Amino acid sequence: MPEVFHRSLFIQGPAGRLEATLWTSAAAAPEFVAVVCHPHPLFGGTMHNKVVFQAAKASHQLGAPVLRFNFRGTERSEGEHGRGIGEREDVRAALDYMAAEFPGLPIILAGFSFGSWVGLRVGCGDSRVAKLIGLGIPVDNVDVNYLRQCQKPKLLIQGGNDQFGSRANIESLFATIPEPKKLVIVEGADHFFTGKLDQVGAAITEWLGGKSNAV
Repeated sequence: MPEVFHRSLFIQGPAGRLEATLWTSAAAAPEFVAVVCHPHPLFGGTMHNKVVFQAAKASHQLGAPVLRFNFRGTERSEGEHGRGIGEREDVRAALDYMAAEFPGLPIILAGFSFGSWVGLRVGCGDSRVAKLIGLGIPVDNVDVNYLRQCQKPKLLIQGGNDQFGSRANIESLFATIPEPKKLVIVEGADHFFTGKLDQVGAAITEWLGGKSNAV
């Protein structure tokens, strides 16, 4: 297995410095890089969330450098919570960082819960983002109609018992968004995919074209 490098750093955001973690490896040149956005910071969400970690791990095992970061006002990130508007600027700052560090490589943008609502909106409109992954999209509570105009490849992963994004509502949304797209329902899983995180990782790995045991 290639040596893995974990780098803690700060990236410059519009509201101040954003705390971040970058995973790279000594493997061959990567084919893509990834950015993963965390759930709602006012309800305990950080870049260390288990779903965020699992999504980052699945991407990294395919050889991709992966950036996780804390939104403004979260843990050691500067600034104050921006009600989803300011956080979109934080996502752009993370994309700017990865585009500068790994010029020319396509970016996979993933987000969990609040991070999916904020992140996918930015990713749909940013030419540097090639593919989108939405995890536990809280479709019962937020407007994600922007996905109906998003032509990029999209993977949506939802718990069958998600208390913030019902199966009926995610399936209704999915029916209205353009191809290419894929919906994975993790049966029996709640919003946080408790006890089912391995299925989340496997779905991401399969969709990105790797094998479940890729390193």
